[in-house]
Amino acid sequence: MYELYQVGEKTYYIECPAKIGIYKTGENEVVLIDTGNDKEAAKKVLRVLDGEGWTLKAIYNTHSNADHIGGNQWIQKKTGCPIYATKVEQYFTENPELETAILYGGYAQKSLRNKFLMAKPSETLLLTPETLPEGLTMFSLPGHFFEMVGFKTSDDIYFLGDCVFGEHIINKYHFTFIYDVAGYLATLQHIMNLSGALFIPSHADAVKDIKPLAEKNIAKVKEIETFILQTCLMGLNFEEILKEVFDHYSLTLDLNQYVLVGSTIRSFLSYLVDGGMMTCHFDSNRLIWKTVPQA
Repeated sequence: MYELYQVGEKTYYIECPAKIGIYKTGENEVVLIDTGNDKEAAKKVLRVLDGEGWTLKAIYNTHSNADHIGGNQWIQKKTGCPIYATKVEQYFTENPELETAILYGGYAQKSLRNKFLMAKPSETLLLTPETLPEGLTMFSLPGHFFEMVGFKTSDDIYFLGDCVFGEHIINKYHFTFIYDVAGYLATLQHIMNLSGALFIPSHADAVKDIKPLAEKNIAKVKEIETFILQTCLMGLNFEEILKEVFDHYSLTLDLNQYVLVGSTIRSFLSYLVDGGMMTCHFDSNRLIWKTVPQA
């Protein structure tokens, strides 16, 4: 873990739970793409850079989930480097309690304000194409979170953030966090049409062809959509849907999973209502979600 891999003339990545990209901008200067999940990850990343004799010039965040920005604060304090994030992701990076509030739907209890869901705050600058070093470009990857982006290097290598997940994660957990289901599916369709030398998702192996993995992620989304529609034929409230989902996939609820998977299921319900596949109404002060019969 935390091994350094060179995959292009100027492009590297560090193997860790959420892969960290490195792009050389000079003989001994580099920028980071994300920083890992916490202070300990940050220390290991800086040890890698120091071992290569590299000076860190900037951090570019794909998005503000804690496992991608958890090392920001420590690295920024140690190096003074600027950190760049897109506009909405800036708010979350500078005010990480926003993530737990969004997931929980209110002020989150102390046990949810953990490093898994809430990073330490760090100061950011607005990420725009003009703030990138020569040879690094950015592109939008909507769906997983509010304004997630990916990066392409001059070596024709793509860093894809959390727009696609590894098959082992899909098979084990079934659910990955999705904020906007329609946007997520559109992003998966988009990356299937990309051509490049290598694709590096944060939570999957680096691959030369991203299409098979994108197809597996699409298939899982469609499978979950079908199950929810079948489950709600007679109408259920949210807690009943959540139980049916966890029972069906042999998952066990804890508070972290309740907010992460629960939020994703709410996103699915919104997607299905907006698509005319479900309705929602109140019955005895209970919000009921019901599948629209298909002709």
